[in-house]
Amino acid sequence: VRKVVTKPLFRKVVIFGVGLIGGSFALALRRMNAVDEVVGFGRSAQTLAQAQQLGIINRSGSDLAAELGGADLIVLATPVGQMADIMARIAPHLSTHTLITDGGSTKCDVVNYAHKHLAAHISRFIPAHPIAGSEQSGATAARADLYQNKKVILTPLPENSADTVAHVRLAWELCGALVSELTR
Repeated sequence: VRKVVTKPLFRKVVIFGVGLIGGSFALALRRMNAVDEVVGFGRSAQTLAQAQQLGIINRSGSDLAAELGGADLIVLATPVGQMADIMARIAPHLSTHTLITDGGSTKCDVVNYAHKHLAAHISRFIPAHPIAGSEQSGATAARADLYQNKKVILTPLPENSADTVAHVRLAWELCGALVSELTR
């Protein structure tokens, strides 16, 4: 059993896709007292309302510029096919301190999207691949223990500093994951 942190490491985490992968990430961080506020973005107002009722997010986001400017961490937990559009939409609003990770099932496409759409921020995008899941989906499938003792593989980019990788690694570890890294 991991110790709950006494002071949140993240003031604000923004999650795109509050279903199984993103919702479980949020619940795990909230359980560990590692985040002050979780803001969710999604395709459906109904899903976002459900995620809020389930305690996954504090609230749903409506203004990208306002929400992303103060975000410490952004998690892209949508299907890989949606990530290019999301990256293009968020890029103009990213703060210089905001870290970005993903939970995509493939890395080649995600990294290509990041190089194209997050070029000015590529040093703060740390790709990840959680080896965890369920046959269920949506906010109701999210579980605080989804990543407990499950593998998450970080695939750092040459542009990532050791500090940014370590910070994203810690976030996944606080979710209970056994994190490994591909060598650069």
